[in-house]
Order: sequence, then C-alpha cells, then structure tokens
Amino acid sequence: MIDGINHITFAVCDLDRSFDFYANLLGLKAVARWPGGAYLLAGNTWIALNVGGEFPQKPLPDYTHVAFNVPPEDYPGMVESLRKAGVRTFKENTSPGESFYFFDPDGHKLELHYNTLEQRLSWMKNKGEVF
Repeated sequence: MIDGINHITFAVCDLDRSFDFYANLLGLKAVARWPGGAYLLAGNTWIALNVGGEFPQKPLPDYTHVAFNVPPEDYPGMVESLRKAGVRTFKENTSPGESFYFFDPDGHKLELHYNTLEQRLSWMKNKGEVF
C-alpha cells in the first residue's frame, strides 16, 4: 500500500541555474550536491535535481504540475519575489484560494498554494460540485 510520496525528481539541463532557483529563490533546504545532481527538501518532501535528458522546445499543454505548500503569511512575498525574478507563468488562478502557477528554468510546471484539501472539498461541496 502506498502511504505517501517518497520524492520528486526534476531533470535539469543546468544544475547551477536550477539549484539556485530551488534553493535560493524558492527557499528549499539544500541537503546534498554533486556534479550531476542535488537533493533538497520542501518541508519533509525530498526533491531531486538530476542533470540530463532531452527537453521539449515548449511545455506540454496539459495541467500536470507540482504544487508547493506555502504558509499564508509567506505567500504574497514569495509571489512578489518570483515575479521580480521574471519567472514565466502558465495559468491564472481560477480556483478558490491563492495559487500562483509558474515554470522553473527547465519548463517544469510548478504552483505555490496554501489551502488544504479539506478547504477545497468544502468549497466544492458548497458549490454542489462534489458529493
């Protein structure tokens, strides 16, 4: 039985650039680094950066992404920092609560979010979208 997510791996083409993005701009905790990759922590979730692979010329058009939880008091400042850093966005938020959808340097789709699953389900129940 699966009891959680062990880790998330992102293929990257420039480790220095991606490490700087995840560790310094997003604030993930650096754990280890070597010439071909790095390990960081997002809370208790292990994030791996591995150099290599082929990258599409443009992002896939689907909604697949990884959402990072951010405390509500930190959300506005983080969004402002990302905007000032010039990150590209891929979607405007249309769901309840605050979400900021953006790309990492290699085109992986990410989100900053701070609502809980319980809050989302409550909103959906109130709108009659889930029962």
